[in-house]
Formats: sequence, C-alpha cells, structure tokens
Amino acid sequence: MHKILIVDDEKNMIWALSNALVSQEYSIISATTGKEAFEKFSEEELSLILLDIKLPDIDGVSVLKKIRETDLNIPVIMMTAHGTVDTAIQAMKLGATDYISKPFDLEEMRVLVSKAISIGEMAHQINFLKNELKGNLNETIIGESPKMKAVLDVAEQVAKSDATVLISGESGTGKEVISDYIYKMSNRSNNAFIKVNCGALPEGLLESELFGHEKGSFTGAISRKIGRFERANKGTIFLDEIGEIPLSTQVKLLRVLQQKEIERVGGTETIKIDVRIIAATNRNLKEMVEEGTFREDLYYRLNVIPIFMPPLRERKEDIPLLIRYFITRFSIKMHKAPLSVNNDAMEVLIKHYWRGNIRELENFVERMIILTQDSKITLQNLPSEIKAFKENGTKYVVPEEGINLELVEKDFIEQALKLANSNQTKAAELLGITRHTLLYRIEKYDIKL
Repeated sequence: MHKILIVDDEKNMIWALSNALVSQEYSIISATTGKEAFEKFSEEELSLILLDIKLPDIDGVSVLKKIRETDLNIPVIMMTAHGTVDTAIQAMKLGATDYISKPFDLEEMRVLVSKAISIGEMAHQINFLKNELKGNLNETIIGESPKMKAVLDVAEQVAKSDATVLISGESGTGKEVISDYIYKMSNRSNNAFIKVNCGALPEGLLESELFGHEKGSFTGAISRKIGRFERANKGTIFLDEIGEIPLSTQVKLLRVLQQKEIERVGGTETIKIDVRIIAATNRNLKEMVEEGTFREDLYYRLNVIPIFMPPLRERKEDIPLLIRYFITRFSIKMHKAPLSVNNDAMEVLIKHYWRGNIRELENFVERMIILTQDSKITLQNLPSEIKAFKENGTKYVVPEEGINLELVEKDFIEQALKLANSNQTKAAELLGITRHTLLYRIEKYDIKL
C-alpha cells in the first residue's frame, strides 16, 4: 500500500484530502508544520508528499529543498493558494513533481496523485537499473563444456517461472553470475534485484537487514528501516551464503517461503510480499541438516530447483576460453597489448587444480598482465605453485594399496589445528571448510583439543 504524507496547516483540508485518497486505498499520515513534515519524511517510507506552500513555521519551498537534499526521487506535489503560482513554478524548478492551485477539484487531485506515484516508481526503477548495470558490466558466462551447457539449460528453463532456486558449488565457481543470468532472463527483470551476502552480516544485524526494523526496536534503531525483502517486492532477492544464517533466522525465512509474509524486527504488522528467491551456498546443506545446523524443512523449501556449479577442474575445456576472456578484459582495463599463452604454459594451466576456481584463474591472469614483460606467457614465467602441477593435475596421489580416507581426514584436521594453535576458525580456513563442519568432524573423530 502506498503511503502519502499530507502537509497543510488547515485541518479541514487534511480531513478532505484524507477521505478522498483513503477511498483509493492509500495510507495517509499528516503534518501541520514544516518541522513536523520533515520529521515524518525522515521516519516513514513514503510514496508521495502533498505539500502546502504556506506553513506556519517555514514555507513549503524550504521544506522541499531540505527533502531534495536527502531524496531526489520521492514525488512532491505542491499545493498553492490563489496568487502564489509563481512560487509553485519556482518549486517545480527545485524538483517538485507537480503543483495544484486551491481550491481544487478532488477528482483532479486523485489523478495527479496517481500520476505522481507512477512517476516515483519509474524513477526508483530507473535508478536501480542504472546501479545494476554499473555493477554488472563485466559479468558474463564463459563456457562451452557439457557441464556448463547443462547448467545454462536448466537456468534458462527455470528463469521464466517463480520457482525458488538453490545454486550450490565451491567458492569462485560463478554462482552469483548464474543468479544474474536467471534474473535477467526472468519475467521480473524489470523489477528490483536485491543481493544479500548472508555470511558477511553479523547475526545481530542479519534479521534487520532482511526484514527491516521499527524505530526503537533495539539500541541504535533511530528510525524505521525497510528490509531487503520489502525492497525486493515484485522482484527477486539473491541470498548468497545461505548456509551461514543462524537457526533463529532460518525460522523467519521459512515463513517467507511458506506464507509470503514478513514482520519487521520490533513490529507487529504482517506485511505481504511477492518475491522470487534465489539462494546460493558453498556448503553441503544436506550434511548440515544431518548435523542439526540447518532446518530440514527450510532445505526442501529452498531446493525446489537445484543447480550445481561444477568446479573448474571438472570443465577443463573451458579454461582456455576463460583465460582469453580475462586477458582481453584486463588488457583493455590496463591499456596494454593482449598477451598470448604458449602451448606448454596452456597445458600446465589446463592441468592445474584451481582450488579457487574461476576467481583464482581471474586473479592469476590479472597478475600475469601486470608482471609479464614479454608479449607471451610461457612456462618459465608461470608462478612456482602452478608449475608444481606440471606432472599431474591433482595435489595428491592414491597409493596402489589404497588408503583409509577417515584416517587421512582426521590426520589433516589435527595438523590444521596444530598449525592454527587450536584456533578453530583459522584451522577451518586452512582446510577450506566452515567452522561448523570442522566442529562436526572434531566430534566425529573424537579429536582432543
């Protein structure tokens, strides 16, 4: 529902406008002074302001100037008495959306309000799309391997639906790029695409970011905050690192998926939303369900359409394509002539394990563009850690007599804990797993800390 602020010192005018607009299913709040108007503007999520030019403390044009210092897009219709049309024109130059002279016909006002709200929504959308374009100019999907073609086929099929998608895969495999692809191919591509890195937000702030909060709901909540889900209404939300959210937030996320509604932190109002959810994780959510760190019902709600992003070592035929793409991109960015890669060097790069996947390959190419003095990348100027894989493309070789994998895993965990001086977070980083998974393994193998 659109919320309108009416600013007028005549209570009869506020009453008449409120009655006329409430019947159009708008939510109305009011103010009788400029000071009160700016306070309401700062506290509320508004779709439109109806602002009288003559106010008892400061004039409406001054209020408009102050509003425009904070928000360039919110529509403002100036209301003028007879003889102040010149002032209204001045207000238009300062960013007012429209003006209307008193006395006015209420039906005329309804038409102006509807038009102004539409203009505001359009301005918000244009602003959003501009930011999205800026952020995604360099994002593209490179790959001709069967596994990547299969991923793109599923992504294209699911894009036109509203089904929830769960993208899994190791870090650096391009999960966010696929989420962008699904969004851009979807029927919601003209609406908001809001991204949230759930692992980057402290537990205390995550719920506020996702669902918003009311003023005074906690220390530091000096005004109402609209959460990411509300901002994504009618559009799409991308929840990256979904495996990092705590169980308490998982319950609230399940409600969104089941009932399509939220409540702001500290609020009592139930807010209906229409949002398509795309989630991503580099963790094994099924394993987390078994560990008790991820809700089983939430897992099945998220895993409607699963997409697995293959690691780079499983799509080696794409490595030359990606290398050429990154060479071109960074050469243009750094104003350098593009490098070539000789056959021996390319063979080593294709065999390399690429534990960090596409992100590691991208960083490698950038480093080569900066450091290589010649016009060609050769075996000699490859970093030592990559040349070490020349003989075989894996880090470890299974002996002919076989191994006990659990003993190997336990031994590596103990080594990592020793190297990290028993710091579990650091040990988990050394092993390329999360702290939750490390704790599960420590308990499983009864490792003494």
